[in-house]
Amino acid sequence: MRPMRVLRLVVHARSRQPVLVLGEVDGDRCLPVFLRAQQAEVISVGKREGADQETAVSQDVLLPVVEALGSRLVGAEITALVDGVYSAELVLDNDLRVSVRPSDALAVAVREDLPIGVADEILDDVGQDVSEVFPVEGSAAPPEEQVQEFRDFLDDVSPDDFRR
Repeated sequence: MRPMRVLRLVVHARSRQPVLVLGEVDGDRCLPVFLRAQQAEVISVGKREGADQETAVSQDVLLPVVEALGSRLVGAEITALVDGVYSAELVLDNDLRVSVRPSDALAVAVREDLPIGVADEILDDVGQDVSEVFPVEGSAAPPEEQVQEFRDFLDDVSPDDFRR
């Protein structure tokens, strides 16, 4: 399992679907994950800040339930890619794993500030070099050109790109 971090939340130009771009913590590859709108909204709200009811979302009920059952959430993992569809699990401290939709796993991970992992095989199969997707920091290209390059990339990627 490769540790990942959130790079960006963007909207795919053609499909208008939200895409969460994950990047390796200790590497140069990234992985776009198409999301459902509701989970993208949760991710855009960001990390849960204590008992702040102003930004409470439905995923916030999960942590107290897990804790009431004597466990603790310790991570979210994208475990497989079959026919262009990711599989994911929430991982609890007793190594119990709960299979969930990838968008739900990522929404919970972002809200609870949990580590996110992606199976090495997935990155080997469909991971993209970050420098090909995002301009290198300090690039001489003007910001408008950098944005256009990223839009061009998004125009050419689709969920079908992740089918074997």
